[in-house]
Amino acid sequence: MSKKDLPWIVTAVAVVALGGVLVAQKMGTATHHPDPRAGITGAEVVPASNWSFEPIVRAYTAAAQNAQVLDGIYCYCQCKENIGHRSLLTCFETEHGSQCDICMGEAMLAAQMKGDRATLDQIRQAIDQQYGS
Repeated sequence: MSKKDLPWIVTAVAVVALGGVLVAQKMGTATHHPDPRAGITGAEVVPASNWSFEPIVRAYTAAAQNAQVLDGIYCYCQCKENIGHRSLLTCFETEHGSQCDICMGEAMLAAQMKGDRATLDQIRQAIDQQYGS
């Protein structure tokens, strides 16, 4: 290795390191999930009775009953980036959740796991595994 090669080697190492950081950020999900707000309830969730299609009814019921959990979950349909939603709970405070399989799937998984006494971190990990890219 000559001194002329050193700048190229340093550049290559820097590019590889930057790529590793970007991959780690993409894979790391803790920063995506919002902190649940204290005292949040399902009062703002659109009533499940607004729909007759059973999967939608179940998802809105689950959201209302598990609002504190859903408020701490990132929604992988990317509604935060595209329409400004704060968390998965926001999807069910609007009609958006009724039109999105990702929102409904995340809500049902979260509700099932909460019923099985999973922690918020465990629920987040399961959602990241199933819905994260």
